[in-house]
Amino acid sequence: MTAGISWVADTRAAPIARLLALCALLGLSMLAALRFGAVPLSTTDVLDALRGSGSLVHQNILHELRLPRAVQASLVGAALALSGTTYQALLRNPLAEPYVLGVSSGAAFGAVVSVVNGWSQREVWALPLCAFVGAVLAMVLVFRIAWSVGHRLDARVLLLSGVVVSAFLVACIWLLLTFADDESVRTAVFWMMGSHSGASWRSVSVLAAVMLPTTIVLLWQARALNLLAIGEMTAAFLGTNVERSKWWAYAAATFLTAVGVSVSGSIGFVGLVVPHALRLLWGGDHRLLVPASALAGAAFMVSADTAARTVAGANELPIGVVTALVGVPCFVWLLRRPVAGANV
Repeated sequence: MTAGISWVADTRAAPIARLLALCALLGLSMLAALRFGAVPLSTTDVLDALRGSGSLVHQNILHELRLPRAVQASLVGAALALSGTTYQALLRNPLAEPYVLGVSSGAAFGAVVSVVNGWSQREVWALPLCAFVGAVLAMVLVFRIAWSVGHRLDARVLLLSGVVVSAFLVACIWLLLTFADDESVRTAVFWMMGSHSGASWRSVSVLAAVMLPTTIVLLWQARALNLLAIGEMTAAFLGTNVERSKWWAYAAATFLTAVGVSVSGSIGFVGLVVPHALRLLWGGDHRLLVPASALAGAAFMVSADTAARTVAGANELPIGVVTALVGVPCFVWLLRRPVAGANV
């Protein structure tokens, strides 16, 4: 009896310990983001600036530049990783990623429209707003096409709809850029490669306002995701309202992707590699995977953003380049290994 109680306590403590370890990793990555840059700061400088004491220059650097950028990077990383986790469960494909339903192409199309028409030069909010609208419209179009076939969200039809819509929007993007001036082309391409250089407390507030309810929805749907990852018939047999659960999960994940892409551009591999790696290490229980993916995705994105703005000196690298350079080798390595508990 005592041994049984001890085993139950151990199984409950393990997920908590893992989440605490990821919290510590995120804390270290945030500290590095605040310390390193064109003006290096010590840990003492950072703590003093956070308390509102110390050098005014350090306080301005921290509160106006590095802190909002680090927080935005963490929220976008969490959003992409959460989306990847959800899509991998719903599509029963451990290599699915957040942009599989054409959200990235829709956001890129909206951003290019804003740049080509000069709206982004007149209003600072025009580009992210247009990107968000484009992402949402692409999402609605994909869901509408999928729902018209059998009045259900079939995974295969959704994937095909996403591919078709994405291909069409990419063609529209290059058509617009063909007739655009050189500066517009440069701005659009740099945005599509991803960056957090435009981070502000306003964008952080919008991200946080979206992250809270959508994360709660995905935590609420964690058991349903476990069952849907096995199969829809099994999930229905065990009492899950399959179509309703799929709608909730798809909407939350796609909305997270849309708002993340709208403020940072298209950043690849975060939503693909992070959830897959965690599933490989810790199994497929989404009651752990959902919060763990958010924390790990945040830590990965903050670290990648720190590298993007420091490794090349005065030149800032597109963050999509950094995540690809890290993500591709990790992705290849993960492909060669079995996925632990993929069907849990």
